[in-house]
Amino acid sequence: MQVDLNADLGEGFGPWKMGDDTALLGIVTTANVACGFHAGDPQTMRRTVAEARARGVAVGAHPGYADLAGFGRRAMPGITASEVEALVAVQIGALAAICALEGYPMTHVKTHGALGNAAADDEALAMAVARAIRAVDPGLGFMVMPGTATERAAERMGLRPIREIYADRTYADSFNLTPRAQPDAMIHDPAKALERVLDMVTQGRVVSTSGKVLRVGIDSICVHGDNAEAVAMARALRHGLEAAGISVRAGG
Repeated sequence: MQVDLNADLGEGFGPWKMGDDTALLGIVTTANVACGFHAGDPQTMRRTVAEARARGVAVGAHPGYADLAGFGRRAMPGITASEVEALVAVQIGALAAICALEGYPMTHVKTHGALGNAAADDEALAMAVARAIRAVDPGLGFMVMPGTATERAAERMGLRPIREIYADRTYADSFNLTPRAQPDAMIHDPAKALERVLDMVTQGRVVSTSGKVLRVGIDSICVHGDNAEAVAMARALRHGLEAAGISVRAGG
């Protein structure tokens, strides 16, 4: 059994830093790099890709809504599928250009925050993201939330789905994440996160906050890089998974 361990990185902006990317790049096997719309800028993107290359960590684009002030976590209910398609394509292209500068090809795309949550629930938005990925590079994987519209869109568009679960978040019955505003949305204890992840990976399931068992395929595990506990959690997950005989490497 093997699984990928990923983190959302490069989410600073100019002189402002977000999370400990250097420490996380020594632990995770895949980095999802912010593309300048919800966070990040060209130099931050380039530094993140260069360090990932030096450590042999796979890199992918992490497009989000054009919402720097809200860190891409505010809903945009009026956005159209056409707007999402262009928004995602531009951000994939931006990271592809940075990767070309560094001579290190990108491997996948993972949507960020409110865009990712909306696409997981909305078939039209999920297909818009998938169309954008395929148009830029049909060889890229689409990191999706299993059981949701994004997984179905990847399959319909002939993209390689990378099915991702979250170590530091809880789930609703819909297979989507519980809203961050809810008191039980976040998991801060690394030991609790590891216990949940081992159950999810070995049993092929997610248990929602209501107790519902959701059967899923799992290729990758995410730790949010902006959380204060991110480094400790990522380290505990990597050690715990390997101690359980599960190989941790890019590609899921």
